[in-house]
Amino acid sequence: DLDWYNQIIETVGIRDRLDHLPSELSGGQQQRVAAARALVSKPEIVFADEPSGNLDSKAGSELLGFMRMAVREFDQTIVMVTHDPVTAAYSDRIVFLDDGKIVDEMAEPTAASVLDRLKTLGG
Repeated sequence: DLDWYNQIIETVGIRDRLDHLPSELSGGQQQRVAAARALVSKPEIVFADEPSGNLDSKAGSELLGFMRMAVREFDQTIVMVTHDPVTAAYSDRIVFLDDGKIVDEMAEPTAASVLDRLKTLGG
């Protein structure tokens, strides 16, 4: 789907880098390519480890918003690992882990509610 491809390329901001080798990309640009590659085939589930970790706040927000849209409009499931309450707030549901065990969960989080919960959990 060429429209979907173009939408992803524009959202992650790599159109001007399509002809570059991976070694010619910055860490943030490589992160954007990884996100585009994960979403382009519209998989049922995407696993994302700190998806906005190497991006500036604007690019990170755009990527997370795009991932959110993919969940809403295309019924994709995204399982995301993050330590950032702002990033976590893009989720429908959060599961808090401690030493690999689920210790709490939260539905419809906000950055403030995630931060408060982390404080009570000792994080």
